Amino acid sequence: MRGFSEACERNKEPILKQLRALFDDRTAVLEIGSGSGQHALHLAEALSYLRWQPSEVACGLDTLTHNLSLAPLGNLSPPICVDVASAVWPEVVVDAVFSANTLHIIVWEEVEQFFAGVGRVLSGGGKLAVYGPFRYQGAYTSDSNAQFDRWLQQRDGRSGIRDFEAVDRLAAAQGLRLQADLAMPANNQLLLWQK
Repeated sequence: MRGFSEACERNKEPILKQLRALFDDRTAVLEIGSGSGQHALHLAEALSYLRWQPSEVACGLDTLTHNLSLAPLGNLSPPICVDVASAVWPEVVVDAVFSANTLHIIVWEEVEQFFAGVGRVLSGGGKLAVYGPFRYQGAYTSDSNAQFDRWLQQRDGRSGIRDFEAVDRLAAAQGLRLQADLAMPANNQLLLWQK
């Protein structure tokens, strides 16, 4: 597998445990930022009632396509190119969006565009689940998250762990209301909004 992620291997089971309940009434999911495809493969296999649509930016699409071809699944669609910075996303019919470990990597303007794009993709009742680290009222949930944030900003000063309140405002502007804020292993959260 190209671009194998140890973090994905560690967090895929805890994410699956939560999505089993959170997405039990869903039929089709768009995953934003599928990366190596490890989550897509694991979640699509375990949640076989869902049609899983992986996506990645253009420069990562070849790796994702290769990795997904290693274990073809009937409910796993061929990956598509989704660049959150674009005002136009591919047309997909889904009732859920999932994204893991993306909001702290992309720049803030792309975080804003992420929520705007999700707002366009999801119709009433649609769900958005986002996994990753967040700050609350400007405070880190752990010392390790503070260290991770410093590392992120040294690598790219425009990235970093986002404030929950700021992303929740972006979600609310798209008609998404917070339904759950779940503590996850390794000082991460799984946030669920519904339109």
